Amino acid sequence: MTEQKRRYFGTDGIRGRVGDGAITPDFVLKLGWAIGRVLAKERNSKVLIGKDTRISGYMFESALQAGLSAAGVD
Repeated sequence: MTEQKRRYFGTDGIRGRVGDGAITPDFVLKLGWAIGRVLAKERNSKVLIGKDTRISGYMFESALQAGLSAAGVD
């Protein structure tokens, strides 16, 4: 049996249904932390977060912000 690779990024960024599978606040928190660690190593400490007005955007904005902050990014 072959194991299928997880694919989080599509041509328009991260794609998928909210809360179904991998697209969860916990995933976005961890993604923010990972991105923040890379940016911190490159001495880039500021990030601007953009989102649309769907309810999930607000939830993911908070999770992403928390992950970035935990990694030392403003």
